[in-house]
Amino acid sequence: QVQLVESGGGLVQPGGSLRLSCAASGSLDSIYAVGWYRQAPGKERELVASITNGGRTNYADSVKGRFAISRDNSKNTVYLQMNSLKPEDTAVYYCNGGYERLQPWGQGTQVTVSS
Repeated sequence: QVQLVESGGGLVQPGGSLRLSCAASGSLDSIYAVGWYRQAPGKERELVASITNGGRTNYADSVKGRFAISRDNSKNTVYLQMNSLKPEDTAVYYCNGGYERLQPWGQGTQVTVSS
C-alpha cells in the first residue's frame, strides 16, 4: 500500500541539471523496484530508469551517461539526477513501480529544457 509521489521538476537550460525526487509514503523495501518514466508530447510513455531493492539499475539508451537513479532508504526516497539535459528530455516525469504499475500515473512533474 506504499504510495509514490514525484516532485522537483522545473525549467532548465540545455546542458543544465535537475534532480527529481520520488517520495514513498512507506518503506521502499516493500517495493521490488522503482522506476522513473516520462511522456513527451505526441509520444508514448517510456521507462527512463529503474532501481531494485538490491541496487541494480537500468537506463534507457537515450539517457545513459547523463542520468543517475539512486535511493535513500532512510528517507524512503528515490532520486533521478539529470545532467547534460537536452531539449528532447522535455516531458512529464512520473515515478511508479519499476517492474509493474503500482499506482495510477497521476499528475507527474513537468521538466522543460529550453533556452
